[in-house]
Amino acid sequence: MKFGIRLIGYLGNSRHLVHLARLAEDAGFDSVWFPHDTFMHNTWVLTTAAAEATSRIGIGTVGTNPYTTNPCEIATYAATLDDLSGGRAILGVGLHTEKMVEWTGIDASTYQQCTREAVDILRALFRGETVDYQGEVFQWTDQCYMRMDLPRQDMPIYAAGFGPDYLELCGEIGDGSLPMITPPESAPYMVGNIRRGIERSSRPSHVISGCGWLSLAESRRDATDVMRRMVAYFGPYMEEPSLNSIGLSVADFQPIADSVQKGDYDGARSLVTDDMIRLGVSGTPGDVIAQIEKLADAGIDEVSFGGPLGPDPAEAIRLMGERVIPCFRQ
Repeated sequence: MKFGIRLIGYLGNSRHLVHLARLAEDAGFDSVWFPHDTFMHNTWVLTTAAAEATSRIGIGTVGTNPYTTNPCEIATYAATLDDLSGGRAILGVGLHTEKMVEWTGIDASTYQQCTREAVDILRALFRGETVDYQGEVFQWTDQCYMRMDLPRQDMPIYAAGFGPDYLELCGEIGDGSLPMITPPESAPYMVGNIRRGIERSSRPSHVISGCGWLSLAESRRDATDVMRRMVAYFGPYMEEPSLNSIGLSVADFQPIADSVQKGDYDGARSLVTDDMIRLGVSGTPGDVIAQIEKLADAGIDEVSFGGPLGPDPAEAIRLMGERVIPCFRQ
C-alpha cells in the first residue's frame, strides 16, 4: 500500500499548505496532491512551491480538467513542474464532477471524450511529437508541439472520473486512476469499473489511487466532529451507487445542497447526520488502520487522503507517519 495526501484550502493559507507538504514528506508519504477545484487555491502555484520545499515526495494534481485548462497549458505546466521537481511530477487529468465546471457556463457534457482526447494529446506532446490533432473536441494544427526541453517522455498520467463508464475509461487510458472512495465502502464498485478498463489497456501497469477523506486523532469523537465540514460541501456531489453502499442516496443530501447553494455553510453543516460522516475515514490510528486494510482487500493500491485530515492536520500527519504508515511497510 502506498500513501498520498491531498491538501486543500480548508486546511489553511498557501504557505501553511506547503508546510504540510514538507511534514508529509518527513512522515513517509509517497506523494502529495493538490486538487484542481474551481475557484479554490491554484494547483499550479501550490505544486510549484511544494516542489521547491521538498526533495523526495511525488507531487501531483487531482482533477486538472481540460475544460477550464486547455491541454496546451496543462502540458507546459506539467513539463515545467517535472523539470523543477527533478522528475517527481504526477499529472492528474479529468473530473470528479462536471457541475463545478458548469458553474462558469461551460458545457462539460462531453467529459469522457474530452478526457480521452486530452490524455492522447498530452502523451503525444510529452513524447516530443507534433500534434496535428483532429478530434471531436480538440482540433489542433501542425504548429502544436512543445517548444521546450522535456525532462522525460513518460510522465505518469492519472485519470479522474465518476460513474461506471468514465471510471472504466480511467482504467483504459491512465497510468493510474483517482476514484473517489467516499465512502470507503464504495471501493469495490470503483475498482470493478476501473479494472474493466485496465483489461483493455495497453499500458504496462496501473495504480488505483483511492481518494478518500481522513480525520485522524487520538480521540474518536474529536476526529468525527471535524468531518462535518467536508461532508457538507462535497457530499452533494457524490454519485448514487457510492452513497447506496452505506444506505444513503443523493436525495438525502438535497437539503444540504440547497443550503450550500444559498451560501449558508453553517446551516449545511448542521444538516450532516452521523450516517453521512461515514463518507470519510475517521477515528483513532487503530480505526484508520482497520479501514485501510479493508481498502487494500478491495483492490486499492494507494490511499490518497484529503479532507480535514484531523482536528490538528499537522498532528494527523504525525500520527500517520508514526502509527499508521509503518503498519503497511512491513
